[in-house]
Order: sequence, then C-alpha cells, then structure tokens
Amino acid sequence: MSAELSVVILCYRAGERTYSFVEKITKLLNRFVLSWEIILVANYFEDTGDKTPEIAKEISSKNENIRVVAMPKEGMMGWDARSGLNEAKGKYICLIDGDEQMPYRDIVRVYRKIKSGTLDFVKTYRVIRHDGILRLIISFIYNLLFALLFPGIEMKDANSKPKIFKREAYNKMLLKSDDWFLDAEIMIQARRLKFKIGQIPTKFYKCNYRDSFVKGNTLFEFIKNLFFARIEEFFK
Repeated sequence: MSAELSVVILCYRAGERTYSFVEKITKLLNRFVLSWEIILVANYFEDTGDKTPEIAKEISSKNENIRVVAMPKEGMMGWDARSGLNEAKGKYICLIDGDEQMPYRDIVRVYRKIKSGTLDFVKTYRVIRHDGILRLIISFIYNLLFALLFPGIEMKDANSKPKIFKREAYNKMLLKSDDWFLDAEIMIQARRLKFKIGQIPTKFYKCNYRDSFVKGNTLFEFIKNLFFARIEEFFK
C-alpha cells in the first residue's frame, strides 16, 4: 500500500548532519502522519569525498520507510529534486531541502493545509530571513520579475520550501529543469494548469556549516531562465 505522505529530502553535501535532520523528521511524521515514506536524495559528484551517500544508505538500512537515491550527479538542484520526486509513491508528495534552513516542522503545517481543503499544491513563503542581504536582494528581484512576467498567480516566494503536491497534481506536471530554476518551473506549470494553491508564512535560517550555493551570478541565470520561460509560454 502506498504511503499517505512522501517526503523527498535534498541531502546534497549535508554529510553527518543528515543523521539528526532525518531523525527529527521521522519523529515528526510518526506523531502526525498515518503512513509515510522518506526519500533521501544523496546524489554526488565523483571524487569529491562526499560521505552523504554512505550516510543516507546507513540511515535507510535501519528503517524500512526510508529509501535512498544516490547517483553520480548529472545536474544541480533541479536534477536532484526530480530524481527524488520520481521515486515518491505517496498520495501527497513533499519536497524540502536537507540543510535545515527551512524549519522541518513546516512539513506538518503544509501537510495540514493541503489536507484541509481542495488545494492542489501548498508551499511556504519566507517572511523572516537570516541568510544575509545578498540572498534577500536576489530573492526580491527574482520574485518581482516572476510576478511581472507571469501575472495571475498569487506567488510570494517561488523558491521557498517545503512544497507539497497532491499526487494527481504532480502527475500533470512535466518538470525538466536541472538547475535552480526548478522552483520557478513548478510555479509556472501550476499557473498554466490552474492549480488551487495555498501558502503559509515561515522563517528562513542561515546555513552555518557551508557557504550558500546561491551566488551573485545566480540572479542573472534566474533572469535569463525567466525570460526564456516567458517566451516558451506563448507556444503552449
């Protein structure tokens, strides 16, 4: 029997922190969700010494509800996310980063929101951020451009997680992004498919054990992808 909720955790370079993060999520799910599964996405670049795949497999070996996707990387966040989402079997599918910048308790808050009505897709939006001025500026410009190029959808923060989809909604999307644009691609397709969307506020914390994967030049990549996506929409 399929799980009620699948939680896809992006664990790239999380290392030993994966132990505590998964333990906290497991306790949360045992308390609030009838049946669940976790998919740990531990894709890796070869010859980098990243121990995350081995750690993820060790965690999985001790819990039958936890599975692992660990392959040599062929892309960045989008590729990782799609490789995990495609393995999910639950009635609802959750996507969250494994670096603990997003509060893990939001999984239950978003899950309750999508269960409470006729929504297809629910996500968080960040009202308090502790990740620095550069990330704040990038996010502000990016979300402003998104709203201008793709009007008609109430979207406060495209990149925020956790995101939870109904199984039927996810099956309608054809995600293809391999990079950071995946979050925007999800919102664009949700707009096109006229999903009923819910959003709840959250906090966002600084990652203290590594530098951010989002750099200054990431904004230009985001902007380029947004304009190409806008052009592509004319042909849908």
